[in-house]
Amino acid sequence: DYNEKFGIKSAEADTIYQKAQTFLENKKNSEIDIPEVRYIKGLIRKGEARATSHFVGLTDDQIHFMELPFYETGTIEKKPIGKEDIQLTIDLIEKIKPHQIYAAGDLADPHGTHKVCLDAIFEAVKALKPKPFMDDCWLWLYRGAWQEWGIDEVEMAVPMSPDQVLAKRHGIFKHQSQKDGVVFQGTDAREFWQRAEDRNRETAQVYQQMGLASYAAMEAFVRWIF
Repeated sequence: DYNEKFGIKSAEADTIYQKAQTFLENKKNSEIDIPEVRYIKGLIRKGEARATSHFVGLTDDQIHFMELPFYETGTIEKKPIGKEDIQLTIDLIEKIKPHQIYAAGDLADPHGTHKVCLDAIFEAVKALKPKPFMDDCWLWLYRGAWQEWGIDEVEMAVPMSPDQVLAKRHGIFKHQSQKDGVVFQGTDAREFWQRAEDRNRETAQVYQQMGLASYAAMEAFVRWIF
């Protein structure tokens, strides 16, 4: 459509389009996507992630797509973590030298992807621990929409205003391919953003019930000591 709209002629693009269309029209259950389709899907997800990053104020030089090898199976089930995954994670941390790292500690992720990513980070920070810059680096774990930390586990709780809750929702909305419905949602019919907002609001309510200040929502974190 883009090429046609602007009168761009590209035989290579037409060939890729026809190949992808033919494959998708005849794709069987559990069949692995051809490389062209997987790459296009990856471009869509990268575009969504980049849009969200720009929305919260990041620039392109602050956005890194790691493309870890364990993820490149073309199926829901991913490969076990490998040395290359860990080394790529080490390289990125060593390049940025962050003071804080935030990682998804949502081990209830139905794909298992979050856990594998987390294992790569754990191994990377342990390997980097002797480096001087790691003395000022803290690793914080957050939970996704699936479940929250127990109130006795929380080590940092960040209050959120109504405007911030709305901004988080808009950030989630930029992931259009993931927004409407949850693939492995079980009996819970809520969309991802609804689950996330409910979780943040319920966390704030727990703190309010304990006698602390009242906020629209709160994001909870647990520090992982390496």
